[in-house]
Amino acid sequence: MRREDGRAGPVEDVEAVLDELYALPPSDFVARREEHAAAARTGRRAEDARRIHAARRPTLAAWAANLLRRSRPDEARQFLELGQALREAYATLDPSGLKELSAQRRRIVSELSRQAAQLARTAGHPLSDAVQRDVETTLRAVLADREAAAVWDAGRVESVLTPPSEFGTEAVAAAPVRREPAPTRTSRAEPAAARRRKDEAAERRRAEREERAARAREEAQAAQARLAERRDAREEAGVRLERAGEREREAGERVAELEEQLRRARTERERTRTERAEAQERDDAAADALAGAEREAAAAARRAGRAERDSA
Repeated sequence: MRREDGRAGPVEDVEAVLDELYALPPSDFVARREEHAAAARTGRRAEDARRIHAARRPTLAAWAANLLRRSRPDEARQFLELGQALREAYATLDPSGLKELSAQRRRIVSELSRQAAQLARTAGHPLSDAVQRDVETTLRAVLADREAAAVWDAGRVESVLTPPSEFGTEAVAAAPVRREPAPTRTSRAEPAAARRRKDEAAERRRAEREERAARAREEAQAAQARLAERRDAREEAGVRLERAGEREREAGERVAELEEQLRRARTERERTRTERAEAQERDDAAADALAGAEREAAAAARRAGRAERDSA
């Protein structure tokens, strides 16, 4: 079969491949990913191979969250709708709606995390308490962040998703109410310029805190990405080591087989050498016997000739 672009090789839906990979337990992910990537390279589909190889192995918590999304589609859809409603309520600061939705959030996150743990246990990969907490954190992030919701909806979570600080667990549960800031009591004698400098200094400090928090989040995400890469590298090295071990065992078995064949061939050669020596001895004896018989026949012929001459 040929691709539409004319290149040789079977057409393989990369999206379907990725869906398959993220449905696998983490322990099977890397080996299967490399098989698909190798098939794509063999079919001269370099871009497909790059996309497949770029897929990162999910953590156990991420795999459980993906498993929940695929196995409970109706509950997942309701959960995504709840997240949308929560984000809208928080954006409009609707205290009554936010309080009601927050209660739903806590109840549903707890229930879905238990379902994820049960599904993982049934699949043969029970979750520790720490991993189940990571699942809950990911589910809270799905409620709080539109991008996290999209990743989970696609069933391709790679690592723990963290809710943004401005939409954290406590912020949602607290049902914040918009309040006007209390008037600052200042002395009538305080110049307006001094108050402005204080406000500017406070604004700078707030901006600095937000910048530090943003950098910390970026560093944490980068660290998680590096950790995932190191895990993938270790998994790939393990797969290569296992395959090299298999090839070494196969080569050893082949060497042993060839050595046995060589041993049998040498034994056969020695046997045939012995048979040849015995046959040579028999041939030499037969030759000697033939020569003796020929001599005896010649002597007998001579005697017969003399006897005929004498009788004449």
